Amino acid sequence: MALLDIELPQLGETVEEGTITRWFKQVGDTITVDELFYEVSTEKVDAEVPSPVTGTIIELKVAEGETVPVGTVLAVVEGELAASAPTAATPDVAVSAGGDFNNLTKDNSTESDSEPNSIRSNQNAGQGDIEGTGIADRRLLSPVVRRLIKEHELDLTRLKGSGLGGRITRNDVLNLIDERHRDGPTRPESPQQPEISPRVAGESHYVAFNSIRRATADHMARSAHTSPHAMTVMEIDYENVERARSAHRESWRAEHGFSLTYLPFIIRAVIEALEEWPHLNASVEEEGLRVHHDINIGIAVDLDYDGLIVPVIRHADDLRLEALALAINNLALGARNRRLNLNDISGGTFTVSNNGAFGTYTTAAIINQPQVAVLSTDGVTRRPVVITDRFGNESIAVHSIGHLAMAWDHRAFDGSYAAGFLATIKRAIENRDWEVEL
Repeated sequence: MALLDIELPQLGETVEEGTITRWFKQVGDTITVDELFYEVSTEKVDAEVPSPVTGTIIELKVAEGETVPVGTVLAVVEGELAASAPTAATPDVAVSAGGDFNNLTKDNSTESDSEPNSIRSNQNAGQGDIEGTGIADRRLLSPVVRRLIKEHELDLTRLKGSGLGGRITRNDVLNLIDERHRDGPTRPESPQQPEISPRVAGESHYVAFNSIRRATADHMARSAHTSPHAMTVMEIDYENVERARSAHRESWRAEHGFSLTYLPFIIRAVIEALEEWPHLNASVEEEGLRVHHDINIGIAVDLDYDGLIVPVIRHADDLRLEALALAINNLALGARNRRLNLNDISGGTFTVSNNGAFGTYTTAAIINQPQVAVLSTDGVTRRPVVITDRFGNESIAVHSIGHLAMAWDHRAFDGSYAAGFLATIKRAIENRDWEVEL
């Protein structure tokens, strides 16, 4: 037996701190590996964290409601480490918040080896007035629940807690928000518009960073200082993809309820290229590269201009085009609705940033540490290009053209390796028979 420190784990690539909202065990209790130990809340997710050890709890160093940085010692346990301690804060789950992709994988497997995502109940500590509402609520509320109530200006009298002891959970709040959206706006318009003061030269106002913005800023600044960034850009002819999208546009929307964009085609090509150029699916570790065998693709999602979150498609190399499109859509919706768990935003090995909807020309993105590259997909426009037929004859045609720009870590490889990777993506996008996957 030994005294073991239990630290707060990394809660996603850009999350630097968490609030301990509930201890499931107390000093003197025994705990076993994978038994729930505590609940942690961040600006992005809530999670129930299992124990990595078996033993007796000697000390709890962090009180419920206290916010601490990643790596802080939370508790001391007299016991033994698991043979293989868990590295993620939640069990492995499927990539979708509700989609079933089992029949869409490369090997057409019909059996699932994981359970669908679930949104865990939030039975957290922290009570008193909810800032900005003027309402005192004596039920226990987590920081995430407090933030949602404040941001959406919810009427607490309509909230019925489904958690332990009648506590209001995050699901309770999200359900009320969804109900209000279905019913339409409920906030009455102000009968009198505020008087607008004349603008005075030299005036300004200060906007403080919120926690998501701060976390994003800190992560990007560290990345810029850590990796010697280089950039390679390649022009892509998307006409082959555009023909497939046009042929299936209406049937796809009717079946799935959203548009078939360029992004799943690009990510499908990225996956094939990562298999050929594995040093892109890696991270720098000490004096070498840690090359990952699993391909877990992160998709950068904007949170209403407040910051970024990067949900991850795990084992993306097992998914065909349709499954990728469904996974992208589900994770993006989950990110914008704050319905992801820790597993959804951790473990990425390569990131794609999608600015194309805004019509960007070329974007110099910043690497999502500890990865070694990030690919930016930019706007696609119709313009004339020179094409060559199989007999070598040239002609001019109007095609859908765009750029793929990749920022990469010059410690990991050189320009020829980066260019070869992009050339493989280009070849797949321009020449692959996409009809076989639609």
